[in-house]
Amino acid sequence: MKKISFFALLVCLISCQNKDADNYVDAIYQNGTIYTVDNEFSTATAMAVRDGKIIAVGSQDDIDALNLKADTIIDLAGQFVYPGLIDAHCHFYRFGQQLQQVDLVGTTSYQEVLDKVEAFQEKNNTAYIIGRGWDQNDWDIKEYPTKAELSELFPDTPVALTRIDGHAMIVNDAALKLAGIDRNTPFSGGDIEQKDGELTGILVDNPMELIEKTFPVDSRKADVEALMDAQEINFSYGLTTVDDAGLNRNTIELIDSLQQAGALKMKVYAMVSNTPENLDYYLDKGIIKTDRLNVRSIKFYADGALGSRGAAMKEEYSDRENHFGALLSSVEDFKKTAERIAATDYQMNTHAIGDSANVVVLKTYRELLNDMPDRRWRVEHAQIISPADFEYFDRDRILPSVQPTHATSDMYWAEDRVGAERIKGAYAYQKLLDQSGMVALGTDYPVEQVNPFLTFYAAVARQDTSVYPENGFNMQDALSREDALRGMTIWAAYSNFEEKEKGSLEKGKSADFMILKEDLMKMPIQNVPTLKVQATYINGEKVY
Repeated sequence: MKKISFFALLVCLISCQNKDADNYVDAIYQNGTIYTVDNEFSTATAMAVRDGKIIAVGSQDDIDALNLKADTIIDLAGQFVYPGLIDAHCHFYRFGQQLQQVDLVGTTSYQEVLDKVEAFQEKNNTAYIIGRGWDQNDWDIKEYPTKAELSELFPDTPVALTRIDGHAMIVNDAALKLAGIDRNTPFSGGDIEQKDGELTGILVDNPMELIEKTFPVDSRKADVEALMDAQEINFSYGLTTVDDAGLNRNTIELIDSLQQAGALKMKVYAMVSNTPENLDYYLDKGIIKTDRLNVRSIKFYADGALGSRGAAMKEEYSDRENHFGALLSSVEDFKKTAERIAATDYQMNTHAIGDSANVVVLKTYRELLNDMPDRRWRVEHAQIISPADFEYFDRDRILPSVQPTHATSDMYWAEDRVGAERIKGAYAYQKLLDQSGMVALGTDYPVEQVNPFLTFYAAVARQDTSVYPENGFNMQDALSREDALRGMTIWAAYSNFEEKEKGSLEKGKSADFMILKEDLMKMPIQNVPTLKVQATYINGEKVY
């Protein structure tokens, strides 16, 4: 047995005493500009971190006066520090899955879609070809494709290709046969399109579930890879918390196990998918909260998407006569589910795009929550609101959770869908902020890109990356830079009931932050989309 000298023991004792002392910290960050995003939106130049928490933030003189001893002193060399970004609405797990499937984002024609599917299958030879990301609005022929070419290319292998918004799908004959779908298949809340009495291969909203039930069951290994791959990309953009909008129990439990093992470091606010099994389990079990996982909300879909004309509108679509979109559940079913959730501590987060879906959600929320303070139920997207319906939002009970890049992705054709009058209440982020006092901002990736700097840019400039339109899209509803950053940090944290632990760089909060070389608050706005993160920290640990 190796003996320890008295001198070595003394050094150890002194070191241990120092590390236990009140003035000992793990790291001091200095010589930078730190945007705290506190109530005053103040800046600091130095910050001290111990055990994953911020113990002091202020001027260099403030930190020096504490006489702190640190293992590590990091010279920020004039760089800029911001709270770790929170994506208030995304699909973290689905994005990881999509990395393992056919990527159809950015395709400019149906032929390009077919070419990508062929190339993918030649390389992977899968038993079921699954892809996502096409958008007919980006093609010269802005119409849904049909299954003819897919069925000819793949007569025996099922193929299912989901539209970028997740609310429509093109499938081949083999997929229809496997799912047992024919001209007489009953459905509600969507469409199984037919032309001249024949299936076109297009399914919208609820009927897509018939296809998805036939998908191969992912292995645990594939699921782990999906989560880890998604984490790596998110960290590179300064994201430290993601609100995953729709997860089942098995995925939530996998996330928890990976977090507990120290492999998955990303913090996750899990919205539980609205299924009978999930509701029975989680509403009875109650809120689940760890340092990195928060399970306390239910995700409900009120309607579909505007791009696939599935959004439920009060009046017919301007570009399709006698078409109103559809609610995906009956009003009675929605209210019954809302009543059940209201009887628990869980939050309800409802996808609502069209003005008809939004008013159903807002009225139901108001009726149930009128005498219930601090419920923070969320309307996800809140995309098209009638002028009289904005007044339902308030900071205490009903919050808007929006994704600014939807405005800049949809602006080319949105007015065609809803007309000149209704577009005034669409993507109305400043109106929502004026009414509710806050807006939680997200990306909705993989519907949009992961890059949160595109969120910031779209919220402030209301332009695409080619600086179109010249003066911005409906600029009366643009957000200020300060409000955009709050929406991606402290307001997003508030929408998750987490504002006391994250979302700003203040004493006692988690040391979740990112470092940039350029000043997001002052740099030319057109340069924001190409910003590169220098480092990302979670609980004081450098993860990127």
